[in-house]
Amino acid sequence: MSNRTITRVQLSEAVYQEVGLSRSESAHLLETVLTHISEALIREETVKISSFGSFSVRQKGQRIGRNPKTGEDVPILPRKVLVFRPSQVLKSRINGNKPDTLE
Repeated sequence: MSNRTITRVQLSEAVYQEVGLSRSESAHLLETVLTHISEALIREETVKISSFGSFSVRQKGQRIGRNPKTGEDVPILPRKVLVFRPSQVLKSRINGNKPDTLE
């Protein structure tokens, strides 16, 4: 497995290359999209991106965990977690199949 990470700068550059906007307009567009996605998730809305997947916020309840060093029971407080579920199209592409719908 590769430890490569794609950054905002690289995504912005990809928008610049593909769409033909200026570099600053591409960066602004990317930031606007990410802001809208973040704000929707803060409102606990589901964000669905066709042929890619869905992001949602899930509430996890309190539970008892165990400290691995001491074996002591420790309460884990309730919290919200971000969940991503890939689409079938993305799963197929990851597994080497390239359906026409994503391109």
